[in-house]
Amino acid sequence: MRIGLLTREYPPEVYGGAGVHVEFLVPRLRELLEVEVHCFGAARDGATAHNPAPGLSEANAALRTLSADLSMTAAVGHVDLVHSHTWYANHAGHLSQVLHGVPHVVTAHSLEPRRPWKAEQLGGGYRLSSWVEETAYAAADAIIAVSAGMRADVLDCYPGLDPAKVHVVRNGIDSTAYRPVTDVDALRAHGVDPDRPIVLFVGRITRQKGVGHLVAAAHHIDPDAQVVLCAGAPDTPEIAEETRVAVAELAAARPGVVWIQKMLAPAEVRQLLSRAAVFVCPSVYEPLGIVNLEAMACATAVVASDVGGIPEVVVDGETGLLVHYDEADTSAFRSGLADAVNAVLADPRRAAAMGAAGRERAVREFSWGSVAEQTIAVYEAARASRDS
Repeated sequence: MRIGLLTREYPPEVYGGAGVHVEFLVPRLRELLEVEVHCFGAARDGATAHNPAPGLSEANAALRTLSADLSMTAAVGHVDLVHSHTWYANHAGHLSQVLHGVPHVVTAHSLEPRRPWKAEQLGGGYRLSSWVEETAYAAADAIIAVSAGMRADVLDCYPGLDPAKVHVVRNGIDSTAYRPVTDVDALRAHGVDPDRPIVLFVGRITRQKGVGHLVAAAHHIDPDAQVVLCAGAPDTPEIAEETRVAVAELAAARPGVVWIQKMLAPAEVRQLLSRAAVFVCPSVYEPLGIVNLEAMACATAVVASDVGGIPEVVVDGETGLLVHYDEADTSAFRSGLADAVNAVLADPRRAAAMGAAGRERAVREFSWGSVAEQTIAVYEAARASRDS
């Protein structure tokens, strides 16, 4: 079976969870079948790159995306099945299904109806991206949800779907790439003191990731701990400015605030995760949250919101602490974050036990080899359903 895997992100241009998923899934799939990757961006080894039509350089970003999808569609006429990731590539998958008559499998990493704040970023393009997603899902031969919570969301957002075609294949973690390390040079290079407790956030500056809630909560986190925000790539100038002001106010109110405003190399992230006393994931929407798996694989306790698929990863009281998120009462959520972080900081022995349990759980239950095998089973089911 020859697979055409369609994605916006592919190494070295990876900035989100969907890109991480593709980065680690593709090598495992290639051990079992033939996979050709079609992605956006610069030319690179292991993939064919596609870019928006030059004549649309000033057009809405969603239109530019769809023009790249046309290029992808034209390139996959010889494959047996297409597998698309995120709305950026979903239209290419749908058009390939229609034009070439091949099965289309979609992996649901997030859902446009669950991210209304994207209208700030895309304007009318958000309505277009929402239409693309709904159209592709309705026609897809199979949909892979990255958690049971995500599957429930898919069926809630798109109630016309046949539940039998929505499969759960949870994200994975490479526990050799993410593992506890003792190096600290990257910490010192970014102004982090490796000998003081570290409360760590790693993620993009977007409404989804809840960084604003963490910054607000940090006013009530033990001042003896450093608050390290590895946070960049803001969605809009508005949220960039909001974050700048909030972090400045936090730094004026307490010591030990370090804001790293760029994407770090995996080796640097590994050092930060390994040295952190607690990793915090304050997301308001999270289909699974690979970053929590990365922290757990580095043997670090996690404090996270209880949204989406996070409770399928972080076991409350065992590998970390979950904090209830209620959109109607964000002040309680912020207080809960501070209380949970302080509880972990106050009991280093318990934090270490949580970290060890998290590492063991990540290794045992979230291997990419298993993800690849389950994904291929979905491919086979999609082909069988089309042939029946």
